[in-house]
Amino acid sequence: MELRSPQTRDIVPSYWYNITPDLPEQLPPMLHPDGSPVDKRELEALFPRSLVEQEFTTQRHVEIPGEVVETLLMLGRPTPLIRARRLEEALKTNAVILFKYEGVMPTGSHKVNTAVAQAYYNAAEGVERVSTETGAGQWGSALSLAGSLFGLKVRVFMVRASYLQKPYRRILMESYGAEVYPSPSDRTNTGRRLLAENPDHPGSLGIAISEAIEDVVSSGGKAKYSLGSVLNHVLLHQTVIGLEALKQLEMLGVDRVDYIVGCVGGGSNFAGLSYPFIGHRYNDGDPPVFIAVEPETVPSMTRGEYRYDYGDTAGLTPLLKMHTLGHDYIPPPIYAGGLRYHGVAPSLSILVKNGLVKPVAYGESEVLEAGLLFARTQGILPAPESSHAVKAVIDIALKHRGSSRRPVILFNLSGHGLLDLSAYSRTS
Repeated sequence: MELRSPQTRDIVPSYWYNITPDLPEQLPPMLHPDGSPVDKRELEALFPRSLVEQEFTTQRHVEIPGEVVETLLMLGRPTPLIRARRLEEALKTNAVILFKYEGVMPTGSHKVNTAVAQAYYNAAEGVERVSTETGAGQWGSALSLAGSLFGLKVRVFMVRASYLQKPYRRILMESYGAEVYPSPSDRTNTGRRLLAENPDHPGSLGIAISEAIEDVVSSGGKAKYSLGSVLNHVLLHQTVIGLEALKQLEMLGVDRVDYIVGCVGGGSNFAGLSYPFIGHRYNDGDPPVFIAVEPETVPSMTRGEYRYDYGDTAGLTPLLKMHTLGHDYIPPPIYAGGLRYHGVAPSLSILVKNGLVKPVAYGESEVLEAGLLFARTQGILPAPESSHAVKAVIDIALKHRGSSRRPVILFNLSGHGLLDLSAYSRTS
């Protein structure tokens, strides 16, 4: 018996939106170290063929398999679009603040959207196990759940700083049946080398990616790699967020959004909300201001260089053209572990380079204070990553105190902070 209302079901899209054909310039190719282009067939050693095809597709719309749609419905999509009235009142602003709340998904973040799709395609091609990295644990938790739903074994290399800061994330992943190892680990050559240099190494997403890829390459074809951000197919899957938001705004009679805000590590949750608005030319000739927020300690967009670089520390990935701090950069062990990445998605880098997306950076203490204000007014404690977006929204809203205009601000609250309480204990 179908208990979900048809109206609710209709909000969930039947296709993903691919921004590649709508970028202001062509996406630069992946390169080998000698400068030669990477043939897409080479990536099939790491990814299932269907995901490789999505990575390189120039189709604007990509159909979502029915089983993926049904699984997303089962897990709680569509996610709610909520007005933050109490926050507006606390700030005494004339701005209208709306947020898409991805924290209602079972593992507490938007990461399930691509985890389900990647698990589906891997299982459909007969893959038995996937290996991945995770920063704060949101991505690892999501893939662990998706693996359990589609009969895949999951191995997770979790950045050591987060592994120690967030033990409940590890327990959640293990509850779904995953193997979880602190990175750098003693399971790979990369990990053993780094531990020999520094037994207390805090790790980084770049290192964890290297370990996961090395694990796959040494598996004799028995495993594939799964990535939680940066690459085109990952950002593609996240566009369910923005596509839903477009329909929900239409249902609410909101025909204009002035600001769209999201936090950025690799770029998946920012892209998930913003890319469909960019593609739909929302607001016609006067588009929203797109604001991408990152930590001051990992300023890939605001202080990084736009150039070719490896996506991982050991140099096992192809070279990607992106904003980067350098693949050997080891960020400080901040609580927003999902944002501790040295680079940014190539598609987002192009949008930043062309001025279509404005990057800003904040310090950890002011970000966590913003998260606490949101919790005390709206009742939801954001993940530290999402609190970066909250801080930017607050700053925008404060500029419109006493304004005759009523600008609409839309942001992605991409995760809850119930497993990040140790971060807030220092601030509250």
